[in-house]
Amino acid sequence: MIHLEGIYQTYPGPQGPVEALRGIDLRIAAGEVFGIIGRSGAGKSSLVRTINWLNQPSRGTVTVAGRSLGALSEAQLREARRDIGMIFQHFNLLASRTVYDNVALPLELARWSADRIRARVEPLLELVGLSAFRDRYPAQLSGGQKQRVGIARALASQPKVLLSDEATSALDPETTRSILALLRDINRELGLTIVLITHQMQVIKQVADRVAVIDGGRIVECGPVLEVFSRPQHATTRSLIEDVVPQALPEAVLARVQAQLQQSPDASARLLRLVFAGAQGEQALLSDVIRRFNLDLNILHGQVDDVQGQPFGALSVLARGDAAAVAQAVAQWRQAGVVVEELSHV
Repeated sequence: MIHLEGIYQTYPGPQGPVEALRGIDLRIAAGEVFGIIGRSGAGKSSLVRTINWLNQPSRGTVTVAGRSLGALSEAQLREARRDIGMIFQHFNLLASRTVYDNVALPLELARWSADRIRARVEPLLELVGLSAFRDRYPAQLSGGQKQRVGIARALASQPKVLLSDEATSALDPETTRSILALLRDINRELGLTIVLITHQMQVIKQVADRVAVIDGGRIVECGPVLEVFSRPQHATTRSLIEDVVPQALPEAVLARVQAQLQQSPDASARLLRLVFAGAQGEQALLSDVIRRFNLDLNILHGQVDDVQGQPFGALSVLARGDAAAVAQAVAQWRQAGVVVEELSHV
């Protein structure tokens, strides 16, 4: 559905040219929810705006639904953009227009008849849960309701692609969850391809199928969300995942364990971090090795969560017992697909 190849974006700056994007290559399949995540200044907003050619890249090609946007005339580009809806962080609603009229605006600009507009807008208001608010003005709406208007307006022209540029970052956590659930429902019901730009890994965790991590204008990691969460390869990815699942043992916990071992020294003790996902989360990972290898496993810190309907978790454990038995337990975990890291010889 979307193919970005060799994308570079350079802006003039007071100290000379600034490279916002550096050789971006991405393929986004039809019907998937694709997340692009990065810290502020990483280049993610520049990237999403190349997908609808609002930012014309300095080099590279952008193909959407089989059409290379850089090869289109102005008239053809306007037509192609009707296939690409966009929702924004700050809603961009017209204060003087009602909910209904804000959603109808792009159809009015396309010179649709009033009857045709009504036939399109009313089902959209039902879809986003705003039928009862159709005659209200933006000042009378909550932030979540305003974003629902923005989503309905973006869907008005029946796009094939929906771009979301930090659409939930101005919302509280509960409203964010409801908006993301709505986007997932829209994706499933309409078969719409959705590209989410965000700096929040919680957003990716809740709704995305795949994720690309951008840093310094480059894609540093890309893959299925569950795989990226369980086996992050880049330091930026690990830092972003830290917001959802801690990647390191808190210093207070480590200090407490070290103090305990100073009082009761144990040369065999090993501090391990276990990361599991998918089917691994349904296995008796700890109790099985305790019974089989006669180990003492003390859970020190951890979290078990859900990513796209599949279990995902990370546990830090203090393993004590025969050194060979601990090594066999680690081998068994790894054979089952569990990521095992040794945090420290305590």
